[in-house]
Amino acid sequence: MTGREAPGAQPSAIGQALLAIGDQWTLLILQRAFLLRIRRFADWRDELGMSESVLANRLKELVAGGLLTPSAYRDEGRTRTEYLLSDKARELWPMLVAVWSWERAWVPRRSGLPELVHEACGRRTDVEVGCASCGRAPVTARDTATESGTATFAQVAVPRLHRKTVRVNAEDDPLSYFPETLELLGDRWGTVMLAAAMLGVQRFVDFQSELGMAPSVLSNRLRRFVELDVLSPDHREGGRARYHLTDKGLAFFEVFAFLVDWAQRWYDGPPGTDLRIEHRTCGRPFIPYLSCLSCGKPFERTFVAFMATDAEGRSQRLPVPEVTQAAATGSRGTGRR
Repeated sequence: MTGREAPGAQPSAIGQALLAIGDQWTLLILQRAFLLRIRRFADWRDELGMSESVLANRLKELVAGGLLTPSAYRDEGRTRTEYLLSDKARELWPMLVAVWSWERAWVPRRSGLPELVHEACGRRTDVEVGCASCGRAPVTARDTATESGTATFAQVAVPRLHRKTVRVNAEDDPLSYFPETLELLGDRWGTVMLAAAMLGVQRFVDFQSELGMAPSVLSNRLRRFVELDVLSPDHREGGRARYHLTDKGLAFFEVFAFLVDWAQRWYDGPPGTDLRIEHRTCGRPFIPYLSCLSCGKPFERTFVAFMATDAEGRSQRLPVPEVTQAAATGSRGTGRR
């Protein structure tokens, strides 16, 4: 694996995916579209407390990236625009559920997460990740072998098109991803560092060589990942630390596996830049799917619901995105598998 490539080269499929969704506001916009069926500018602004300029910029990027589709509607005699999830965006839902499951297991919160309901069995439950190639579940990072191509993560950290902003009081919002989750998934450098660690990179010099990161950026992310208990330093080699994934860091593999699967179905990268994950048990490509921890059956998006509890202790079912005709007929992106 090497992160070095000629300037201006096309990113890998994973690199393109990270450029499309590796931003905290982008992830929160998509999450609210899934959980609350938010479609309109004012509703995202009020729900997330975003500035109008930041929201307008992110919506423009999501439309350009094919994740949201603008649609005209009439309101009080005026034509306005709402934004619908595309089929490409809808296929992110397993990753978003995997994020929920990881947070539930590993991230303490002041406000409890909504509960996940598998409507096929009627139980409030959790998920585990299985291998669609053989049907076995659960599958963890230790059950897989991962190999990357040349420049899999090249060109991920292009110059920012917008200024990074921070959401205030995010910890008090029971629906939002926790800030430390967004440091892993809503930050492109954080995500590629975690991916490199899962591929066995451990030393500072190797992270820098493989990813082409500036030393100051790398030092900052390594220090933060240690604080978050995602990486653990081992100083036994002459004072030079090796950074090992903790159990918490390894558990994020489930989120990463869905990101890789989605990216390599919807984006075409240069030849030889794909990342290959093999399920050791069956010896076949690892294609992740969500399995219900209660009944063992696969999750389907139309049979999943979240139940939130209000201040008075009443449960409220959160809506799920409606199914389009393309989604109903099994659209699967570019079909590169």
